[in-house]
Amino acid sequence: RGNIFASGIVVSLASLITIVGIGLINSNEVTKVLTFGFYGVLNGVFCSILTVGSLPLWESLFNIVTPLKLLELSNPNHPLLKKLLIEAPGTYHHSIIVGNLSEAAANAVGANALLARTGAFYHDVGKIARPYFFKENQLTSENPHDKINPTLSSLIITGHVKEGMELAKKYKLPMEVRNFILEHHGNTLVAFFYHKAKTAENSEEVDENQFRYSGIKPQSKETAIVMLADSIEAAVRSMSSPNKDKIEKLIHKIMKDKLEDGQLEECDITLKEFEILKKAFLQVLLGIFHERIEYPEINTKELKGRRAYESSN
Repeated sequence: RGNIFASGIVVSLASLITIVGIGLINSNEVTKVLTFGFYGVLNGVFCSILTVGSLPLWESLFNIVTPLKLLELSNPNHPLLKKLLIEAPGTYHHSIIVGNLSEAAANAVGANALLARTGAFYHDVGKIARPYFFKENQLTSENPHDKINPTLSSLIITGHVKEGMELAKKYKLPMEVRNFILEHHGNTLVAFFYHKAKTAENSEEVDENQFRYSGIKPQSKETAIVMLADSIEAAVRSMSSPNKDKIEKLIHKIMKDKLEDGQLEECDITLKEFEILKKAFLQVLLGIFHERIEYPEINTKELKGRRAYESSN
């Protein structure tokens, strides 16, 4: 909005200078020149107001996603984000961190940072359907996956992409944001339940395709960045006593695995940008999961007694 109003001021000044210049050349009356100059200034101001006011109309008519639309979607008061916060608070918190990671990484490689952040906020909305089947929303040690077979667990886990797309349509999210829901897992293997199924009895013939997401591989830098940020954040959060070396090695491993699995072969991220992304992810994660000083336990009774003794003397 600020840029639009700034453009309006430039138009106003240009109109004023042009009108005054022509008026002086033609030796017009000063009153007439000033009147037309005033109209020129108003023209620039009203054009900027009209542009801002009519943006929603042009966005809907031509299916265009503007920065203003993305800012509106990233507002925590958006109905779908509020629903995510209430029904799947762990997923909401995860999405916010992934959004911060994605924004920093996108800025580092010259991608659309606002789009990456907004897409990250919505990438896991499908978990609203069954929040307690996802670790970040489990408040107790009880895990519902312990009571069902690995194949069904995999269907529930991978199903959050389809359910997310249905919610995105219901809340009329633009396709640019829906792509993050559809592409953030690509066709990745749900490794935990795949290996669990293979180690179970009578499991000689386990179909790997049953344990893969049915989504599309990332088609843009922004969706690829969110895919990487999503996996990295989840892995670092489950790490015990994270430090710089551990986090750096984990980032390298996850990004290497995604590359070797072919998940990034349809987007235009270069190897040079790949290294830049590693550094950007590490910098943000060190700020979140930095090591803390272990403070000594303070005996308040002893402290009060010492203060009383010192004051009496």
